[in-house]
Amino acid sequence: MRSLSKCLLRTAIAAVAIGAFAGYGPAWAQSTTAAGTSGGLIHYNSNTRQFWLHPPANWYMGDETAAQKGEDPALTFGPATGISGAQLVANLANIKLPPGFHISVYADHVLSARQMAWGDKGTLFVGSFSLGVVYAITDNNGQKEVKTILKGLKMPTGIGFRNGTLYVADIDRILAYPDAEDHLDAMPQPTVVYNDMPPYVAHGWKYIAFDNQGWIYMAFGPPCNECMPPVGNSQLRRINPETGEAYIVALGLRNSVGGAVDPRTGDYWYSMNERDWLGDDSPQDVLNHVSRLGENFGYPFCHNGNIPDPEYNLGIDCSQFAQPTYLLGPHVAPLGMKFYTGDQFPASYKGNIFLAEHGSWNRHHYIGGRIVRLIVSPDGSQVQQEVFATGWIQGATTYLGRPDDVIVAKDGSLLVADDYAGAIYQITYNKSDLSQ
Repeated sequence: MRSLSKCLLRTAIAAVAIGAFAGYGPAWAQSTTAAGTSGGLIHYNSNTRQFWLHPPANWYMGDETAAQKGEDPALTFGPATGISGAQLVANLANIKLPPGFHISVYADHVLSARQMAWGDKGTLFVGSFSLGVVYAITDNNGQKEVKTILKGLKMPTGIGFRNGTLYVADIDRILAYPDAEDHLDAMPQPTVVYNDMPPYVAHGWKYIAFDNQGWIYMAFGPPCNECMPPVGNSQLRRINPETGEAYIVALGLRNSVGGAVDPRTGDYWYSMNERDWLGDDSPQDVLNHVSRLGENFGYPFCHNGNIPDPEYNLGIDCSQFAQPTYLLGPHVAPLGMKFYTGDQFPASYKGNIFLAEHGSWNRHHYIGGRIVRLIVSPDGSQVQQEVFATGWIQGATTYLGRPDDVIVAKDGSLLVADDYAGAIYQITYNKSDLSQ
């Protein structure tokens, strides 16, 4: 008997080969979205194409339980105009870092800031989550100038740059803007380099990670909290933006909006947000290492490698799925991550992962909202976590900011994107400060 992982892999590869069906759910899931409440709890039938294409505004609230009922997620949105000036500087005074490290404002008024990418000429490109815009940040005689270079996109969270071309992942297509740094005042018309992508907005926001061959690793999340996802979702693909070729690398992913290629091995690592509404402390969000083609990480049947889903497990043995490389904590919301390749930080940081944790939104006591350092062996057999930058959560449920991406600067410093404050921070290291 073939394993479930192999069966699902073959099904998914067939779906990618037949591009005409990429945006459609299975035939049995064509009924109208249904919602209900029981004892004040929100539940949705999230197994329908209608739900996937037209999710209710609070689709993420489905599957509430008496023990864990959702708060208004607007509480975790930052001010509409962001945080800037003296208040932003004051907030950073609360951030704790290891000795010798310092954090400062790199740029403000970068509203809804998400993934960052460096241009060849030093331009910092930044995607956005809710505004449909892309920014370019340049240095003008020591002053950072923030310019909105693209508007009217769906949700351009994923940003990449390679060989002079800016790549933007916008829900159901990857756009390429050639010679972007030379046309910041009037961006060229884009080319669609890949569009065999589901149209679903829920968990449809993307993250771009280039490998050494110029291919893109990209995760495709399910359009629900927990459901039997439509074919073409809950998977990791490797995409050639030059030719449009693509194939499936792994299955059973939930919501992954962060990943990076290990410069030591070429292997792909990614962060993953596990499902909601199983409690404050379960399941944990995870860091995973893709060690072979065709791995299945268990969604929607199992979580954390050994927790059967109470509704969707179908009697499947969780031990057949790939196990998490590292458990990060419950509902810390890990997002953007990078391997540290700079020379400014101590030598022991080389090859470590810096990971931005966006933080909880429906846990009774928020956790995450920080940057962690993960010391990982090349084969993933050993992982050690250290808290690197923390202090953006005050009290039980008050945010000063929500880190969501990191990137290494040319000088070896680390930049951090914060979509709550609408700002980019810079973390630097000065060894001489240790003696003071």
